[in-house]
Amino acid sequence: MRILFDSRELEYKQPFGTLTAAQPCVLHVKTPKEIETRSIQLVLERDEGPALEFPFVWAGGEDAYDVFRCEFSMDANGLYFYWFRVTARSGTFRLFRQGSGTNMEAGDRWQLSVLPADFTVPEAFRGRVMYQIFPDRFARQGDCDLREKLRPFTLREDWGGVPEYRPDPVSGEILCNDFFGGNLRGIESKLDYLHGLGVGVVYLNPISMAFSNHRYDTADYKRPDPMLGTEDDFRSLCRAAHRLGMKVILDGVYSHTGANSVYFDRWGCFGNGAVSRGQNSPYYSWYTFHHFPDKYDCWWGFATLPNVNELDESYLDYIIRDEDSVIAHWLRLGADGFRLDVADELPDEFIRRFKARLRQLDPNALLMGEVWEDASNKTAYSVRRRYFTDGELDSVMNYPWRTAILDFLRERDDGAALGESIMTIAEHYPPQVLHALMNPLSTHDTPRILTALIGDFQGDREYQAGVRLSWEQRELAFERLKLAAFLQYTLPGCPCIFYGDEAGMEGCKDPFNRGCFPWGREDGRFTEFFRTLGQLKNNTAALQTGTVRVTAAGGGKLVFLRQTEDQTILCCVNRSGDPLWAEARHSLLSQNAHRDGSGFTVRPGGFGCFEV
Repeated sequence: MRILFDSRELEYKQPFGTLTAAQPCVLHVKTPKEIETRSIQLVLERDEGPALEFPFVWAGGEDAYDVFRCEFSMDANGLYFYWFRVTARSGTFRLFRQGSGTNMEAGDRWQLSVLPADFTVPEAFRGRVMYQIFPDRFARQGDCDLREKLRPFTLREDWGGVPEYRPDPVSGEILCNDFFGGNLRGIESKLDYLHGLGVGVVYLNPISMAFSNHRYDTADYKRPDPMLGTEDDFRSLCRAAHRLGMKVILDGVYSHTGANSVYFDRWGCFGNGAVSRGQNSPYYSWYTFHHFPDKYDCWWGFATLPNVNELDESYLDYIIRDEDSVIAHWLRLGADGFRLDVADELPDEFIRRFKARLRQLDPNALLMGEVWEDASNKTAYSVRRRYFTDGELDSVMNYPWRTAILDFLRERDDGAALGESIMTIAEHYPPQVLHALMNPLSTHDTPRILTALIGDFQGDREYQAGVRLSWEQRELAFERLKLAAFLQYTLPGCPCIFYGDEAGMEGCKDPFNRGCFPWGREDGRFTEFFRTLGQLKNNTAALQTGTVRVTAAGGGKLVFLRQTEDQTILCCVNRSGDPLWAEARHSLLSQNAHRDGSGFTVRPGGFGCFEV
């Protein structure tokens, strides 16, 4: 017989998941009567400071078990890890997660995050469909004034051609300076199309003035890139989006600037005021020089991306605090929030100040962070991050689920790891964050999902530039994509379409995942499927803000429940070779499923979303 405790079941822990400061938590542990338990202590450990201990009390017997109860609360927010000290007839031992009957000290500690009592996430972003746009490659409408576009650049006329990936023949560097001319007016012209997909949030990769086509090398934080258009064009885009009930969030790149910028101006393109003009520059304190002006801290060793000192008072004023700070500037033009690029490389204090100013200017604005791992316990550069325990971020990019879904559909996992990943994130993240998570299948930093569902396609850029799926591979990828997208839309959070995934775009990693949207050449099967999923998400309350509980995971099958007080939805994915039966009243959306008495049978390769 085993000691019984399951942090994910209300029978053993209430409430599920995270706590807020001063919120009571009740734990129950069941021990076999035969071991004659004398006492149990809850031990809560943290990165700093002594461990905290709370006693359990005997709460009665149940068949062959004694039941012990502990009620406690935490006054201060923070991240804790807990385990139990059990004293029985035979002695004292420690009980950890996944301990076994023969080794009670095997396994990990359980995690508990205690959050600020006032931590909220804007409701308008919960459970919405998102759409990510790489602005140069989405849509082009009219011409833009290119007289002040940073040079050299190439404006290509072969919309849909392979992005340039070869080094510059003179410098030997990959310059990323070929442009296809996508612009803000082009995005606005396609808003009705996005609305038809059910999109509620448009996320734009950087639009500020920059040298490169990816624009993560900011040249002027407060100015749209001339290739994209003007402030009036951005203002018009936001107004049009708002009329359709859509939000617009921008990519904020605040760990570094471009060397070719009004702040650094390494090549003398902008004139007086920049750091390159002398140490009296108002921007000098933003950077760390080891030898002025040619040796300085830069992002991942790229001299074109000098790092900034994010907590420099002048930088804080410029980005956050000034009346016309970067935050205030873009919010006044119509933006509804920001995604923080490389959030792991931004100090917690910077993020806290950014969030406070954002909320001051717009209480309904969203702050999302680029975090690739479990953001609740992330350690970056030897510092435990406080994204949630200090209420810094409203949302993060949910790469763990993308990885788990890919592993499941590529048959590297039978579903058990996917189920565990779902419940780990659900348990570790605040519920308000869970419902606002950005859930991608592709992004500008990953291969296209259609390509990734078939293979890793390892090789040099010359090889990857020529990768195209065969007809058979593409058909297999489409069937797998339907399962992946079904999971993306039915799990908690905001399913995010990387522009063109819904049109059947392929591509290996950067820059081949950043091709042009194939207007007029879309694969309509993909588009219609994503449109159907958008309707399902937007019309089903439980899929927007319902709790999640995995009820079966393994053997190629995954079953989970989404629940609100008024609705219970059962979601099934069957990748196995055997049928899967689900008791349900009717189907909201299914494939390869048929009614079978009081429920439905989901055949191999099928999926179903059922109301119960």
